[in-house]
Amino acid sequence: MRTLCASTLIGEFFVIGFAGLVAMKDPDLTQATVWTVCGVTMLLSVLLCGMLSRPGAVPLGWALQIGLIVSGFVVPTMFFLGAVFAGLWWCSVHYGRKIDTIKARWAAAQEAPGAPAAPDAA
Repeated sequence: MRTLCASTLIGEFFVIGFAGLVAMKDPDLTQATVWTVCGVTMLLSVLLCGMLSRPGAVPLGWALQIGLIVSGFVVPTMFFLGAVFAGLWWCSVHYGRKIDTIKARWAAAQEAPGAPAAPDAA
């Protein structure tokens, strides 16, 4: 799960950064507003990426996704990006857990007595 969630968070970092560059062209928004919203989001994405192995990381990820959607009240583009990334976060958590379960079963089967030896990677 950590790999999928980390990939989503790093993707958020880059997409939000580029979205900030685009949002700065909006005459109704100041650079300070755009970079406050985008900069905080980018920073939190990277920090959360480093915390994924800790308990409570998934709920913090959900809080970040909700924060992205709510930040759409300041920078309207964030409504769309927040919804997209919330969907990606759900997929990362859901399918990441399934992958972890399959990997754990595979590892247990390989460690079981009488299991065939793993082929050499050489």
